Amino acid sequence: MSESEAPEPESPADSEEAASNAQLFGVWDVSEIEYTDPSTQRYINVTPIAHTMGRHASKQFKKSEISIVERLTNRLMQTQDNTGQKQKALKIVREAFDIVHERTEENPVQVLVTAIENAAPREETVRLKYGGISVPKAVDVAPQRRVDEALKYIAQGTKSGSYKSKTSAAEALAQQLVGASNYDVQTYAISQKEERERVAAAAR
Repeated sequence: MSESEAPEPESPADSEEAASNAQLFGVWDVSEIEYTDPSTQRYINVTPIAHTMGRHASKQFKKSEISIVERLTNRLMQTQDNTGQKQKALKIVREAFDIVHERTEENPVQVLVTAIENAAPREETVRLKYGGISVPKAVDVAPQRRVDEALKYIAQGTKSGSYKSKTSAAEALAQQLVGASNYDVQTYAISQKEERERVAAAAR
């Protein structure tokens, strides 16, 4: 092939357009996700990439730059059954997204973002010592920690809903996402958030 026939290098604009047109798991569009909580928006990053090979692991706070779907997947791996099994956890998330879409007819990525916003606690308590006596004190929760706690609650609810049960992990995750997105207080994630804020309100 002559130099005149060589393909032109892809411009940054073309690569950005290709990335924006990509779909999560080859199915779900992530280009028009809506946010209702401006405080956590910068920490809920939605991208079509669900597995970055741990490129964020070596840098502090880099986790907020990877996809929220991958962060959920990593949370699901922090259990005895899924430890170190990224592909298994990704399969659970994919199947859960399909179930969410069947039940709500909505984009499951949007349902996930709404669920995280609803399950993120705004207040919690810390222990302060005065003369050897520990006193609880209510404090505001940082936005990044709010997202971390919401993901933890959803993962814990998934585990508790599927452990020693006929309910599959994907089904349990779908229940958590749909319930949290609808702010159902019967959902584990929402109940944990409400309990955390109730204790904080009593410690004001």
